[in-house]
Amino acid sequence: MEEQKVEEVKPVKVDGVEEWEMEKFLNKIKIRGVVKYLVYWKRFIVEYDIWERKEDLVNTKKIVAEFEKRINIKVR
Repeated sequence: MEEQKVEEVKPVKVDGVEEWEMEKFLNKIKIRGVVKYLVYWKRFIVEYDIWERKEDLVNTKKIVAEFEKRINIKVR
């Protein structure tokens, strides 16, 4: 079996703060009133996907809105 290559990933600077760049949301859950999104990080392998609280995703408002719109269409 061939191993998956992992490139060196560096954070990007947003407003002078280093942050990891996310590519998309894969899922959403709500546990005890806390909304979390499963984040797929840009240039990372799937093993690095992680559940992040909505309030911790401050620089992703547009992507959150697009994801919410997409999952609401699927629910209908």
